[in-house]
Amino acid sequence: MLRAYKYRMYPTQTQIPLLMSHIHACRFVYNHSLEQKIRAYEQNGKRLSCFDLNNQLPALKAEYPWLADVNSQSLQYANRNLDNAFTRFFREKKGFPKFKSKKNPVQSFQVPQHYRVDFESNQVKLPKIGDVKTMLHRVFAGKMKYATVSVTSTGKWFISILVDDEQPEPTPVSFTSDMTIGIDVGLTDFATFSTGEKVANPRYLKNSLQRLKVLQRRVSRKVKGSKNRQKAIRKLATGHEKVANQRNDFLHKLSYQVVSENQAIAVESLNVAGMQKNHKLARSINDVSWSTFFTMLNYKCRKYGKTLLTIGRFDPSSKICSCCGYRNRDLKLSDREWICSDCGTVHDRDINAAINIKKFAVQEQNLVGVLTGAERAIEPVDLPQ
Repeated sequence: MLRAYKYRMYPTQTQIPLLMSHIHACRFVYNHSLEQKIRAYEQNGKRLSCFDLNNQLPALKAEYPWLADVNSQSLQYANRNLDNAFTRFFREKKGFPKFKSKKNPVQSFQVPQHYRVDFESNQVKLPKIGDVKTMLHRVFAGKMKYATVSVTSTGKWFISILVDDEQPEPTPVSFTSDMTIGIDVGLTDFATFSTGEKVANPRYLKNSLQRLKVLQRRVSRKVKGSKNRQKAIRKLATGHEKVANQRNDFLHKLSYQVVSENQAIAVESLNVAGMQKNHKLARSINDVSWSTFFTMLNYKCRKYGKTLLTIGRFDPSSKICSCCGYRNRDLKLSDREWICSDCGTVHDRDINAAINIKKFAVQEQNLVGVLTGAERAIEPVDLPQ
C-alpha cells in the first residue's frame, strides 16, 4: 500500500538557492516541453512522447548551461509530469495542461531516487544539494518511491516521501444498517449525520476576512518591487496560510472521527464546480471545502478498511419523507423544516436528507460509486413509493 509521509525541512541559507534553482529549472523544462508538444502537433501533427522530450534535454542543457547544475532525474520527472497531465486530459477530460507560473503559492520538484533519509540525525540527503535538516517526526518502513520537495509562499519547506510498505490494503469488513452513517453537507451546518448530530460550519475564511482585507490594502499601497511590498506580501500569505491550516486541521479531525466510528459511510456526489458559478455563494462554498472532505474520507476508508458509498447527485434526498416515502415536490431551498402531508411527520431538512442518503446507499441500484467491495450483512431496503 502506498503512503505519503510529509516532513518540515529547515535548509540553510546556502541550500535555499540550490533548492530554488531546482524548482525554477523543473518549471522551465515543463513549460518548454509543453510548448514543444503544442508546436509539434500544430505544425506536423506529431505527438511527442516523454521519451522524445527526455532525449531533447542534452541539447537544452547545451543551450542553457545553468540546467546542468540541477539533478538530471528531476528534470526528466518534469517531463513525466507533463506526460501524465496529457494522459489525464485525454482519458479523464481533466482539462488541457497549462503552463506553470512562478507566482503559484506552492512550488515543488520531484526527486525520483538517490536520496537518503537518516532518522537518527534528522537529515535528508538530496542529490546536488546535500544533507538538509528535516524534522522526521514519524518513522516509516518500506520501499521509498519518489520524494517531492515543496516551498510555500511564506518560505516554509516541506518534503513528501511516497513509501510502499509492501502490505496489502486492509480487507473491508462487512457492514449493516446500524454500522452505516449518512452525511449531508451544507453551508449553515458543515455536516449533518443520519443520527441527528450536526457539526457547525467553522467559517474560517469569513472570520478572518476583515484582517485579510487590511493586509491586502497594505500590499496595494506599497511600491512595486520594494522590500516593504515584499514584507507586506509575506504577511498576507501568512494570513491565508493560517486559514488553510485551520481548515485542514478541522477536516482531518472530523473525517478521522467519522471513519473510526462507522463501518460504512454514505455521501452524495456534488457538482461543486457548478455550485461555485453562483457568485453569491462561491466564497462560502470555497471556504467549506466539501471536495477536500470527501477526498479525505476516500483515502482514510482505504487505509482503515471501511466502505464509502456514493449516491447520485440528482437523488431527491431532501424532498422525500424518510418515514413514509412521500415526495414533497414544492419544497424550496429556503424551507429548513417541513411537515409531511401524508404521515404528518415534522422534518428537519438536513437530518431528513442525511437519513435518505443512508437509505439510498443501501440500495445498490442508487449507487454511483463504492470504494470497497465489502459484503453487506443486510438485505437491500426498498423505500416506500
